[in-house]
Amino acid sequence: MARKLTAVAVENAKPKRVDGAPVRTEIPDRGCPGLFLIVQPSGLKSWAVRYRTAGRSRKLTLDGGGALTLAAARAAATEALHQVELGVDPAAAKQAAKATTAEQEALRAQDGVAKLFAQFIELYAKRKLQPETLRQYESVGRRFIVPTWRGRTVHDIKKRAIIDLTDAIVIDRPYMANRVLEVIHKFFAWLVARDVTAVNPAAGIATPGIEQARERFLDDDEIAALWAACDGDPIFGAAIRLMVLVGARRSEVAEMTWAEIDADTRVWTLPAERSKNKKAHVVPLSPLAWRIISGVPRLAGCSYVFSTTGKGPIANFDQFKKRLDARLNLEPWRIHDLRRSCASGLQRLGVRLEVTEAVLGHRSGSFSGIVRVYQRHDYVLEKRAALQRWSDHIEHLVSGGSAKIVRLK
Repeated sequence: MARKLTAVAVENAKPKRVDGAPVRTEIPDRGCPGLFLIVQPSGLKSWAVRYRTAGRSRKLTLDGGGALTLAAARAAATEALHQVELGVDPAAAKQAAKATTAEQEALRAQDGVAKLFAQFIELYAKRKLQPETLRQYESVGRRFIVPTWRGRTVHDIKKRAIIDLTDAIVIDRPYMANRVLEVIHKFFAWLVARDVTAVNPAAGIATPGIEQARERFLDDDEIAALWAACDGDPIFGAAIRLMVLVGARRSEVAEMTWAEIDADTRVWTLPAERSKNKKAHVVPLSPLAWRIISGVPRLAGCSYVFSTTGKGPIANFDQFKKRLDARLNLEPWRIHDLRRSCASGLQRLGVRLEVTEAVLGHRSGSFSGIVRVYQRHDYVLEKRAALQRWSDHIEHLVSGGSAKIVRLK
């Protein structure tokens, strides 16, 4: 029989027993017709509303585990019965909402950070970025983004999560913190463009690290020491020496192919697709540079000049640099400093600024503005003379000669 429940009665309610065993029990509440307190054999309590709609008997479960108080259960039941009066089936509406939520969760599961970052690398980075930048993006994803947010969806990542990640890095690696923020920003911009997310949570976040333009270059004594330390390594050592001689970027030298070299004219032509400024870059090779390239073991079927596997170019410069540093006693330096060292050496030899920039493949400084538009001189002869002068200077250094600079007339 229905009875008007009280809070105490709900608290003390027990399941009925049949043949000594507890059974599921429904206790109707006379204080709210249609409302039932359900007591499971385990003693777990819940609430339900029974009603009729469209000629059918229906049941709406209000909660599980007895989370609702008696007053809250009566209020929820009253609202449900009011919906019935308006022609709405609350149980059907709850099932529809639950199905929608399950569908949304399934869609969110497809938008995992790890899965979408892998797509970002394949569909965007590998098509749009230079090899060196691509490696940086892959490294940032592998070391920071995926491990930090593994198991989460891109919809879960808010601005605070990005700030927390970069703040943890910037303490001792300000440059890396900036690179991580850069990759995250580009990743979410790509997601917005593909309509995966509506906003870019990285937008508006200030660069966490303070970067200063590097001025480090190796002086003559350091270059001589580095040159000697490269002895015995016909691949990585040769690549480092060539960087010193021609001032090219690490990735440009590492991925040099035999097809890019003209043996007759002794010219290396860096194609536009591998050049940072997307313009072909001609590099005259001095006799010393030519001897270095000619001395590299040519692996059968391999198109790359510098390769240890015969399948791809050399890549793990970090390990080689550690071996170099173990043999040297230099102030902290980076491989990119070799490019600056070449430029500094050319300037000390009296090479004109525009020729130095032409050697480096720059399109800034003296090539800016109207000069950049109308100046079409390729400076090949001047570059050859400048690089020969620099090569002679290097040969003089490494042969044990004086580091005296003789300026060009």
